[in-house]
Amino acid sequence: MDNVKTSVSYTTRRPRQGEVDNEDYSFISEKKFRGMIQKGEFVEWAEVHGKLYGTSRKRLEKIVNDGFDVILDIDTQGAEQIKKTYGNGVFIFILPPSMTELRDRLEKRMSNTKEDMERRLKRASEEIRAYKIYDYVIVNDLLKSSLSKFESIIVAERQRSSKIDSAWIEKNIIRR
Repeated sequence: MDNVKTSVSYTTRRPRQGEVDNEDYSFISEKKFRGMIQKGEFVEWAEVHGKLYGTSRKRLEKIVNDGFDVILDIDTQGAEQIKKTYGNGVFIFILPPSMTELRDRLEKRMSNTKEDMERRLKRASEEIRAYKIYDYVIVNDLLKSSLSKFESIIVAERQRSSKIDSAWIEKNIIRR
């Protein structure tokens, strides 16, 4: 999709097999993360499953200032913080087709202990209950279909009359 970039979050967790630093996440120490919190360097941050995750204010502003729409892959705590700070965002909740399917997907990842898996499933149940704070909900059953729905939301949001440059309409349409 054109003009869309994903923001890379910071985290204190260890990389999973195959993850690349500063592509999947920026992996840093808890001490460094807490220092960034103290300096106000995050637009949102949260503790999830005992690890810290956050979105860099500097990175987010650079992407936006470069003219891109930004995708943030964040939990409900982060979404609530972003919504309070930047109310003009578009919030899309991605649901699993079922808790059974979510469990299967986590098991296929093969990076979770049994205790970790149960903690993640419990947290997922809590997060799912927060779906109403979002503007849209997509059930991620088939990847191709889910991606199509996601792209449709982005296209529709870009066409909102409130986002159209009235000076451009005046210059290019009316005064032609």
